Amino acid sequence: MNKILVIQTAFIGDVILATAILEKLHQQYPDARMDMLVRQGNEALLTDHPYLTKVWTWDKKGFKQLGLLRLIWQIRAARYDLVVNVHRFMSSGLITVLSGAAHTVGYRKNPLSLFFSNKIWHRFGDQTTSIHEVDRVLSLVHHLTDDTFVRPRLYPSARNFDKVATKETYVCMAPNSVWFTKQWPKENWIRLCDRIDPDTTIYMLGSQRDWTACDYIGRKSRHKRVINLTRVLNLIESAALMKHAAMNYVNDSAPLHMATAMNAPVTAIFCSTVPEFGFG
Repeated sequence: MNKILVIQTAFIGDVILATAILEKLHQQYPDARMDMLVRQGNEALLTDHPYLTKVWTWDKKGFKQLGLLRLIWQIRAARYDLVVNVHRFMSSGLITVLSGAAHTVGYRKNPLSLFFSNKIWHRFGDQTTSIHEVDRVLSLVHHLTDDTFVRPRLYPSARNFDKVATKETYVCMAPNSVWFTKQWPKENWIRLCDRIDPDTTIYMLGSQRDWTACDYIGRKSRHKRVINLTRVLNLIESAALMKHAAMNYVNDSAPLHMATAMNAPVTAIFCSTVPEFGFG
């Protein structure tokens, strides 16, 4: 395999989980060129990833269909040997099938999986056996590598770590989620802030759209050192900050996977989910 493309155009957390494939393929094919395709806006996570040569982006909010056709043409011109599709929907299936790659692999749930070289079952666990999402992701490349587990991983740069460097003791909190049902109520976050040691700084993390919620929690809390960084740090800088936190408090959402990918301490609050989905 000389040239490999990994596709995951879903949300931020899904992209982070898919980085386990990059780790696994690099172990097996250290000299191969690897690229990745993500939804526009998620590319900042991968800017300095040492195993990636190019990060393709697809704008799903603009002229979506025209952008898809242009993207397919560009990917086909890149002449990949292998395309690994971690996404389960029609659009990514079309990119995979029309990529021109000699070998394509994806989940059987993809509507166009009939035309993939290899089709892998996307299995959920049950009440006695839980299959973690990372295991499901890695199952796509077992036939090309092996079945050993590797952790998803992010690679903030030295300048990312320099930007967030501090000698104080701090915790991070990421109280929001794209999915409302995964959000722990604001009142609970306020009570949690109130219970943090007053000498410990609390950094609130999230995207710019999370600023209002984080500001509200900080203002309502009795803790005097709550700092809202949602308009200050981008995704990979937030990951760098999480690395050295005394604790990261998160929902079952993207920040959970960011902490995991940084091997950072994390406490996760699970709301509307069950362990059988693979995230418990």
